Amino acid sequence: MKKIEAIIKPFKLEDVKEALVEIGVEGMTVSEVKGYGRQQGHSELYRGAEYVVEFIPKVKIEIIVSTEEYAQKTIQAIATAARTGKIGDGKIFVSTIDSVLRIRTDEEDEDAL
Repeated sequence: MKKIEAIIKPFKLEDVKEALVEIGVEGMTVSEVKGYGRQQGHSELYRGAEYVVEFIPKVKIEIIVSTEEYAQKTIQAIATAARTGKIGDGKIFVSTIDSVLRIRTDEEDEDAL
């Protein structure tokens, strides 16, 4: 099993969700997060005063899939839907999941997904 975490621009969330539904992803967790990468934040102007936004609003999507093949499809769907071609498009992280337990039914691993 694989865990896929994607950090994307907030306005791309709906596009990513639609792409994931098309390939059959049945569930995901979405969180509003803040951070920065190479861009190190940016300056903005508000009522004539310049200020620095150090942490940029992003969205974090977490998905668990059962196979490596499905993980690759999921990664490709996210990357395609989230890409704008500009700095700050985000990142995708993939890690291995050792076990899963559905609390309500005690189902484990793939059965719990």
